[in-house]
This record gives sequence, C-alpha cells and structure tokens, in this order.
Amino acid sequence: MEAWVRNFLEEFGALGVGLLMLVENIFPPIPSEIVMPWSGYSVSQGDNSFIAVVAAGSIGSFAGAMFWYYLARWIGKDRLSRWIRGHGAWLTITPNDLDRVESWFERWGSVAVLVCRLVPGVRTLISVPAGFSTMSTLRFSLMTAIGVVIWTTLLAVIGWWLGDNYADLAGPLSWVSTLVIVGLVGWWLWRLLQQRKIRLQEANS
Repeated sequence: MEAWVRNFLEEFGALGVGLLMLVENIFPPIPSEIVMPWSGYSVSQGDNSFIAVVAAGSIGSFAGAMFWYYLARWIGKDRLSRWIRGHGAWLTITPNDLDRVESWFERWGSVAVLVCRLVPGVRTLISVPAGFSTMSTLRFSLMTAIGVVIWTTLLAVIGWWLGDNYADLAGPLSWVSTLVIVGLVGWWLWRLLQQRKIRLQEANS
C-alpha cells in the first residue's frame, strides 16, 4: 500500500494528494496516515509546496466528509431506521442503537465532529449521524473544515520535519490506523456473536 501511494503521489503531486484524501474519506482502507506524511516528505525534498499539499489534502478530506453527510441527510433517519430493521443484523445495529447515537450526537454535536475528525477509523463515520441529526450544514462544514485542516497539517508537518527519516515514522503511523480498524472489526464480530446468542435464546424460550 505504501509503495503504491508513494508512486501515485510522485506522479500526480498535490492533485494526487487531494484525490487520495477524497478516496480515503469515502473508502477508508487508503489511510491518511500514509498519504499526508509522504506529502510532507515530498515537500522536504523540494518536490511540492507545503501549502499546496495541505490545501489539496484538506479539500479532498472535506469533500469526502460532505459526501457522507449529504448522503445521510438525503436518506434520513426514518428510512435508515426502516432499512436497519430489515437488514441491520449483519451490521449489528438496531433502531434503538440509532436512537442512542442520535441522542449522543445531539449532546456533543460540534465537539464530536471536531474531535472525531482527528481519530483514525471513525473520522469518516462521524459524518453519518451529523447528516441525519439536526446539525446545520454550516455548523458541520465549519467543524469539519477545522478538523481536516488540523489533521492534514499535522501529518504533513511530521513528514516534512522528518525529511529523509520519514520511513522511521511511516510504519508506526500505519500500524496505529490498522490497529484502530482491527479493533472496530473485532468489536463488530463480538456484537454479531452477542446478537446471535440472543436470537438463539429467544428461539429456544
């Protein structure tokens, strides 16, 4: 993955940064923890402008977040809840879970959007409750913009600062992202088993 990202960015420069960050927010397996530090490293080598890569990365990330926000807003909570009733078992989600997420989001709102934009593995997911909640587009856009600029700038600065020693941190950053995703998958499997156990108990009672 890292070699492919490096080759892509070497060929397309800042435009490639924006494209990969857009895809990363729509299809998370392409981690920003590789894209942005490598972009910062390319700045240290004189291949790109720091402002250009941060701007491109932020715009791509912002566009990806807005995609999920508008999709959730278009679907709406009622339609999503009906779909979950019929197909939510494999996602280990129930309509009650959706209500709890909405209540939690209404409580934390802007703070949740801003903080979660800095957390690997959930940065994309936070756009969904924001979309079907009462959060305004302006408020969501502002918090998302602040979050993505902080995140992309931080990672780019790390890559730029490390320079030729970029490889020393590329691996650990990638592992952090991988561990978070593995943790989320493990949590999903545990929930799946718990729900299966409950259904078997109900069937036998």
